[in-house]
Amino acid sequence: MKHLWLTAKLDIVESLRARWFQIYTLVFGGIVALLFLFGLTESRVLGFIGLSRLLVTYIQLTMAILPIFVLITTVRSVAGDREAGVYEYLLSLPVSLSAWFWGKITGRYLVIFLPVFAAMVAAVLIALVRGIEVPWGMFGYYTALLAAMCVCFLGIGMLVSAVARSTDVAQGAAFLVWLTLLLFLDLILLGVMIQGKIAPETAVAVALANPLQVFRTAALSLFDPQLIVLGPSAFVILDTFGTTGYQAFALAYPTLIGTICAGTGYLLFRKGDLP
Repeated sequence: MKHLWLTAKLDIVESLRARWFQIYTLVFGGIVALLFLFGLTESRVLGFIGLSRLLVTYIQLTMAILPIFVLITTVRSVAGDREAGVYEYLLSLPVSLSAWFWGKITGRYLVIFLPVFAAMVAAVLIALVRGIEVPWGMFGYYTALLAAMCVCFLGIGMLVSAVARSTDVAQGAAFLVWLTLLLFLDLILLGVMIQGKIAPETAVAVALANPLQVFRTAALSLFDPQLIVLGPSAFVILDTFGTTGYQAFALAYPTLIGTICAGTGYLLFRKGDLP
């Protein structure tokens, strides 16, 4: 455990010095600042006003930006160290492969989660100062949703970086993963369902296999419990899970994907040719 936390600390220090982290933090902090600047807390959508409206918009923007940031920066972790010759130096130290790999994941998780969480905390503090009511239930669930999202895409990124033999290949694969998930959002699946005349349950099942779709639908479920905006597919989701059940599924399923991908990446990393 000591070596694991030392590796995590080293990764955190390296990330704090990196330019991508500065841009990453600025993007999410800037989103909150702009949403307040444009008076989004004073607008009303479906009965939601104040900080609730801001959090809904923030989580939607985060779901579009966070995955590609996490994937691109994470895939450079293992693949970049392989190209830089870090492994030869690593093997000369009393650090196990498991401590190094999981330490990298721990450090990177803290680095990618804390800025998005800090931006939400900043929004809450500003709301308290301005006398705006804080929806603590929504804040708590969105925090858990962001935590699950970070686990999911961090695990996928570590798997890709363990498989790829170069940084360029790893970045290209990460972008392809992100693009594939975007293409299989419900808009594309609706066209497939209409043209192929497949069962609605099958189309919904394929859609919910996509973690991006799961996150998006779960975020909508807080201010639209009946999922009216999803049309007929809402009946399939609600009949299968129920509103509360689906919100729990939206946390457990992506976390499971990220954990499985990270575990698979570790097995491949341990059995592979490190240099």
